[in-house]
Amino acid sequence: MHIFANPARFLTIARPLTPWLGWIGALLIVAGSIGGLFITPPDYLQGDSVRILYIHVPAAWLGMAGWSGIAAASLMQLVWRHPLASVAARAMALPGGLFTAICLASGSIWGRPTWGTWWEWDGRLTSMLILLFLYIGYGALTSATSGRQSGDRIAAIYGIVGAVNLPIIHYSVLWWNTLHQGQSIGLTSSKIAPSMLWPLPLTMLGFTLLFVAIVLMRMRAALAEGKVEARLRRLANA
Repeated sequence: MHIFANPARFLTIARPLTPWLGWIGALLIVAGSIGGLFITPPDYLQGDSVRILYIHVPAAWLGMAGWSGIAAASLMQLVWRHPLASVAARAMALPGGLFTAICLASGSIWGRPTWGTWWEWDGRLTSMLILLFLYIGYGALTSATSGRQSGDRIAAIYGIVGAVNLPIIHYSVLWWNTLHQGQSIGLTSSKIAPSMLWPLPLTMLGFTLLFVAIVLMRMRAALAEGKVEARLRRLANA
C-alpha cells in the first residue's frame, strides 16, 4: 500500500479512474434496477415488495464495508503512519453513512408490508442503527478535530473501536431470535430463485463501483484543499 503513499502518485491513478468507476457503476445500477423492477417475477409470498432487495442489500453491504474501510485505514494510520490513511478514512465516512441510512430506510419500507411494522428493536435493525450513529459520531469528531494531529489519532482509535459492531450486525440473526430473515445468499449457494437473483449482482457491483468513485473524488478534493491551505499559509508568512 505504500506505493500509493505519495499523493502525487495517488492522484495520477485516481484522476482517470474516478470517472470510469462512476459511469460503469451507474450503468450497472440502471441495468440491475430495470431488471429488478420490470423483468424479474414477484415473490410468491412478498409480492412486488421484494424488489426493494436490489437497493436494500447493496446499501447494507456498503454501510458495513464503509466502516470496514475506515477501520482498516485507521489501523494503517496508527501502525504504519500511511500519509493518505486519514484522508481515505474521512472520505469513506459520508458515503458509508449515507448507504447505512438508505439501508435502514429501505428496510423499514420493506418491513411494513412484510412484518406489519415499520420498525422492530431486534438485533439486526438495532445494530445497523448503532452503525449509523457511529458514522454520525465519526463525522462530528473529524470535523471538530480537523487539522490537529492528535485529533487524527483519536478519530483513528474511534474507527477501530467502532468495528466491534460489524460482527454483531453480521451474526445478529443467528445470536438472537429476530424478525429479520437469516442469510439468504452465501458464497456457494442462495435461497433466492435464479430468476429473481440475477439483477442483484449488477446492483451490488454497480453501487460498489459508485461508492469507490465517490471516495476517490472526496480524497482528491481533500488533497486539493490541503494544497490550497498550505499555499495560503506560505503566502501569509512571506
